[in-house]
Order: sequence, then C-alpha cells, then structure tokens
Amino acid sequence: MAPRRPRGHIRRSLSPRDGNVTVGRYLAREICKPFFVILGILAALFGSYCLASVLASAVDSLLPASAIVEIVALKLMISLEVLIPISLFAGVVLGFGRLYSDSEMTAMAAIAISPLTQLTAVLTVSGYMAIWVAGLSLLGRPWAYQQLAALAKADAAIFNVNAMAAGTFYAGHDNGRIIYLTRRDGADAKAHAVFVWMKYPDHIEVIDADEANALPSAQSGSNTMVGLKNTHIYDLGYAEPGSDRAVDAQSMTVDPSDASMQPPKYSTASMSSARLAAADNPGTSAELQWRFSTPVSTLLLGLCGLPLSRVRPRQSQYAKFGAAILIYSLYYLLCMSARSLVQQGIMPGFPGLWWAPALLATGLLAVWFAPLQRRRAAPAS
Repeated sequence: MAPRRPRGHIRRSLSPRDGNVTVGRYLAREICKPFFVILGILAALFGSYCLASVLASAVDSLLPASAIVEIVALKLMISLEVLIPISLFAGVVLGFGRLYSDSEMTAMAAIAISPLTQLTAVLTVSGYMAIWVAGLSLLGRPWAYQQLAALAKADAAIFNVNAMAAGTFYAGHDNGRIIYLTRRDGADAKAHAVFVWMKYPDHIEVIDADEANALPSAQSGSNTMVGLKNTHIYDLGYAEPGSDRAVDAQSMTVDPSDASMQPPKYSTASMSSARLAAADNPGTSAELQWRFSTPVSTLLLGLCGLPLSRVRPRQSQYAKFGAAILIYSLYYLLCMSARSLVQQGIMPGFPGLWWAPALLATGLLAVWFAPLQRRRAAPAS
C-alpha cells in the first residue's frame, strides 16, 4: 500500500531560472514606480507652463477652452520624447538606489541572483520605453506639429472677439492680421476707434472705424463677425502699381477671422519621416537624426542609471541623484548643440549628432568594464 502524502500546503522549490525571472519582474516594478511618478510630475509642470504661455498670448488667450486644451495636449505630446528618457533615467537611479540602500541587492547576491538579472530588467523596461519614444518621434511628433500648424492657421476663425480689451495689439500667428481697439468699456461692450490691418497675398487692407461691436455668426454660432460704423477702408495693392483704393462706408460687417492670407511657413518638424528621408538638406537631416536618436538615448540613459544607482547600505537613495541630473543635463546640451550644428550646416550629416550618443555609450562601457580590467590586472594573492 502506497504511503499517504502529509496534509497541508506543499511548497514547490523554484529553480534558479524561475528565481531570476521572479526577481527580474520585481526589479522592473521597482523601476516603474518612480518612473511614472517622475513622469507625471514633469508632465504636470510642463503642461502648466504651456497653459500659462498660451494664456499669456494676447491672441491665444481669446481661443475657446477646447482649443487651448488641444494646444496644450499637443505640446505635451511632443515633450514626451524628452520627458520619458529623463524619467526613466531617474527611475532607474532611484528605484535601484532604494534596493541598494535597504540592502536588498546584497540579499540578492547572497542567494546567487546574477547581476545579469539586474541588467535584463533595465534592458526590458528601457526597451519598451524606447519603442514608445520611437513611435512618438517618428509618427507622433510630425502629426502633432501638423495639428499645431492647422490650429495656428485657423485660430483667427475661432477666437472670441468679445474678450478683446482696449490698448492691446492682437496679432495672428501668421502675422497676417492685426486688430487694435483704442477704447472699450468692458467685455461685450462696443469698441471705439478701431484699427484692423489684414495682409493678403496680393494686397493689404486697412480698416479704420469709429465704432465696432461683435455680431453672432450664423455659421459658427460664435461672436466673430463684427459690425462697423463710420468706416474708412484703404486697399493697398502691391501686385500692380496704382491699384490703391479708398472707400468710405456708413456701416458694414466684416469677418476679421478671414484666414485665407499667408501660406503656412515651411517647417521640418511637421514633415513626415518619409519626406525627411527623401529630402537632402541640413535642416531635414538634423530633424531626421533627432527622431532616430531619441529612442537610442532612451535605451542608453536607462542603462546609464544602473551604475549611478549603486549606493552603500543605509545610504540615502538620493545620494547620486544630483550627479545623475548633472550627467543628463550635459548629455541633453550636447545633443541639442550637435543638432543645431547639423541644422546650420556647420557639422556634416555624418557623424551628425550621433557623436553625442556614441560618447555616452563609450563612457557607459568604460564604467562597466573598468572594474573588470582592474581585477584582471591585480596580482594574484
């Protein structure tokens, strides 16, 4: 008769491989915790800065709330290609720094957890983040800039005329429209001594009116149409000599949001990555190299945080945080300087701005392999 198994829970021993996988997941979670906290803080700070800058603009502050939110969201999306790498870098430094400070790394070494497990965890998290940053840089970045350009072109069609105050020049993003109110008692009130300057492809139109008030637009339902009284209109045509005209009107209705003025300015940031690759000039080369360099920088910064996280037991996990910020600031400055040099044609397309990531990778390899070389060079006892 076969012996009966004892009652109770039976614990299955983990193999070394299973133990490394479990510890690897734990290390990845420890990286992600500070990463998401830091990313949330940086995103909130940058979003607040964008909102303040939009509201500080005389024209942008007249946009409806939905347009302002869209502008801030697009700018925040563009900033993620920079915020994610620095958050990951700080996440590795702080997450692993806590494990070193609490002697958890020492305990892992005591139970034969391989240092390769730490490297694998960092590579896994950094790899996922690099993929996200690559998508943001190659696809999201040009799309966001295209949307911002479309908003800048259409801002004249959606701003709130009733919110205009006297004594301020309201200029459109395309510099094709300027509005000035000399006197106004308050919001929704009539304006007196109004000046409107609008630039078209073939002529300039200047309107001088004694009185103006906003009218509801039948198409958009917003107050963009303006009724003018005692108006003088000057049409200055520079396409053909002698085509200037002056017209007086007792009353008239105009739409200062008529935005069919200047074509949008050329911007490499709004070009698709395929168009950048097909073009051949310093500006497009710098933009394309920047888009490809951001995921590489994300991966390198994640790995760079690993040696910087090593602190002594019971030492503060923030002991090397200042040095980490200094290293990142220097690296970001080098990348931006290299990008500017390529954009201006001072530096050739190769190596372009790739020397900055190559410099970081060289320093990282030196930090990793220097202790190994010292141990090999040390005389045997």
